[in-house]
Amino acid sequence: MKTLVVFLLLMNVSQHASAVEMYEGDSFNLPCQFNTLRFRDPSVVWSRSDLSPPTVHQRQLQGDELKDQNQRYSGRTSMKTDALDTGDLSLTLTNLQLSDSATYTCSIRDFGDELSRSDVQLQVKERFPSWAKALLVLLVLLVVSGGLLFHFRQYFISLPWVGVDSGVESVQLICKTTVCLPKDAKVEWKDTNNRKVHVYENGSDQPEKQHEDYKDRTKMKRKVLEPGDLSLTLKHPTDGDNSTYTCTVYSREGNILMEKQVELKVRVPQVEVDSGVDSVQLPFSTTLHLPEDAKVEWMDYRKVHVYENSSHKQHQVYRDRTKMNEDLLKTGDLSLTLKYPTDEDNYTYTCTVYSREGNILLKRKVELKVKDCQVEVEEGAESVQLPFKTTQNLPGDAEVVWWDISSYNNVHVYKNGSDQPGLQNKVYRDRTKMNEDLLKTGDLSLTLKHPTERDSGRYRCRVVSKNIWIRYKSVQLKVKGRVQVQDQTGDIRNRSSSIDPTPLMADQSV
Repeated sequence: MKTLVVFLLLMNVSQHASAVEMYEGDSFNLPCQFNTLRFRDPSVVWSRSDLSPPTVHQRQLQGDELKDQNQRYSGRTSMKTDALDTGDLSLTLTNLQLSDSATYTCSIRDFGDELSRSDVQLQVKERFPSWAKALLVLLVLLVVSGGLLFHFRQYFISLPWVGVDSGVESVQLICKTTVCLPKDAKVEWKDTNNRKVHVYENGSDQPEKQHEDYKDRTKMKRKVLEPGDLSLTLKHPTDGDNSTYTCTVYSREGNILMEKQVELKVRVPQVEVDSGVDSVQLPFSTTLHLPEDAKVEWMDYRKVHVYENSSHKQHQVYRDRTKMNEDLLKTGDLSLTLKYPTDEDNYTYTCTVYSREGNILLKRKVELKVKDCQVEVEEGAESVQLPFKTTQNLPGDAEVVWWDISSYNNVHVYKNGSDQPGLQNKVYRDRTKMNEDLLKTGDLSLTLKHPTERDSGRYRCRVVSKNIWIRYKSVQLKVKGRVQVQDQTGDIRNRSSSIDPTPLMADQSV
């Protein structure tokens, strides 16, 4: 049994990472907590944006809904039967595999509206290092077949690796030989999870024997058994293909004639911007000649932007917020501009180019990181503004709600074209204000009057139209309290609590 080390990183849940040591075949809980008792039709969806379909597990009031579940998780996921009653929406994942390394998203919904989302990053690594395994293989082969090892010794000296950026058309995994292999030999490429990537047997490729994740994505040169090149070309690599690939040549009797490993590292570029910028660009350029009828699709786990036959389709969250260049199929600039990004746009975005027949021509991932919006003010200030600017001319029926995330209390509610003070918590009564014509201008900023230290915390604003969340943003507010200290004259003076009052003796002002 191989030993695994599992690292769990909670994103938007905790600022600290925790590491747990597990063994292959064990189960593990991905945590997610949310109070669902106040909602009438709550549901939870666990997903992976790098998979298609992305659903890992779905639970509704009626029970599990697994018709859209990705097959690689079939029979390996479960939730507590009373999850939606207790708010413990943690997902149990059994039989941990290296391919389970990913960012998992827990989305809580009510009547289809997303109420909350949190990410859990799971990384599964082998404790027994690759170099040690390679050394063990060397020793065994040295004893069992010293002559054969000597003949192919150059293939076991080190573990080469190939690094490429997400978005390249293809990558080549090198495997070469200087000897002539038997005509009835079999060449087999496998990944770390022992899945068949490509099989060459009986003088031809055997696509029916390869794993579905590699269908129509691999290619080897003709006459591979002649002295030369057994290299494998892998099309449209993404970070989901990061693995150690093994090329093995078998004799007709099943004996290993040669074996070589290559590690693939596909880098996902990251774009980082400050909260409050007008726009951000997710870059993607190609020199590949694209057909005029190609389809370009940007996605997170929803449709962000679709270019097809000069038309554009997208999820309402991104409506009026995305833009692509003209003549993009001719220029090869497939970059996406996203307007008014917020922390809720922190995703790994995937751009896929399809032919008219639906075949993938290109694929690229870009990770977007929007820094948290932080506002700091001293207690005693007349007011403080929580900024939120988005696109103009929002739907006239839109409802805008600011609330305190920690207590879930309504801070300010704008509905039916006017403020609704009766729907806000009494703590904020007569202390909040929003701009006029906010739906037309897109300025959803909130002014909070007479802030105190107790107002410090995380606030979120959502815009809902026809029961669909179309805009949202979080703002971290810090109100620095003030303390009273006496100077040498006995006068009472105010100082910010963030300043150490000890050096007061050095202050000789009267």
